Amino acid sequence: MSDRLSVFKTYKLYVGGKFPRSESGRVYEVTDSKGKWLANAPQSSRKDARDAVVAARKAFGGWAGATAYNRGQVLYRVAEMLEGRKEQFVREVAEAEGLSKTKAAAVVDAAIDRWVWYAGWTDKIAQVVGGGNPVAGPFFNLSSPEPTGVVAVLAPQESSFLGLVSVLAPVIATGNTAVVIASEKAPLPALSLGEVLATSDVPGGVVNILSGRTAEIAAPLAAHQDVNAIDLAGADAELAKELEIAAADNLKRVLRPQAVDHAATPGIDRMTAFLETKTVWHPTGSLGASGSSY
Repeated sequence: MSDRLSVFKTYKLYVGGKFPRSESGRVYEVTDSKGKWLANAPQSSRKDARDAVVAARKAFGGWAGATAYNRGQVLYRVAEMLEGRKEQFVREVAEAEGLSKTKAAAVVDAAIDRWVWYAGWTDKIAQVVGGGNPVAGPFFNLSSPEPTGVVAVLAPQESSFLGLVSVLAPVIATGNTAVVIASEKAPLPALSLGEVLATSDVPGGVVNILSGRTAEIAAPLAAHQDVNAIDLAGADAELAKELEIAAADNLKRVLRPQAVDHAATPGIDRMTAFLETKTVWHPTGSLGASGSSY
């Protein structure tokens, strides 16, 4: 008979590529669908939210400047690492969402496939939403998509893992950096995803994951002057309205909550929601009044 003590997992935030506890020292109890205690999760504060924005902004230049092909490789690496830790995530999703092991396995498989799906889009989205524009005059007129910047993401409350991946992956696939607020009642799969991201090739600060009271963390993010956009997927109608008003202060892009079947194949809407279009004019080199050119 073994006389060793069990080693309980300590869940931490994921900010700037590191795993801090909440600066406030607070935690809250996370239970399964039957009320059984699972773990204590960090309860993030406004300071944690601000720290996450600083980390996301610092990482933005390098991530946005990476080639689209390289970002695709990084997202595929996340899928590889998840595949290797599938058993852990099946257990966490089953406990978080009250699913059978079989159904939880299907959810985790879908989440892994979702990373692969967005990895394939990183170097293709520009061809779909960008291109050459016909204009009158001797000019090339080219439009190309560019990332918006730092995006605050309120992860879906009910779909703690597949929903999370479905709103996070398109944000970073297009070169943005993210501050994610995990599902309030089921944050453990999201916090474990931080461990996967840290051991993948995702640069520190590209994704920052906070847990705690959604309304408490989201308020400072919506009002933050250095957050460029916010996805309200995990907000109820009342909270969404409050956050949308706060977000207007610096003209953030706002993606409103909408009914989504996360199991369905996603379109490109969540990628284009956080892209800006840059248009460049370039003279073609017409010579003289005759209109001849080279």
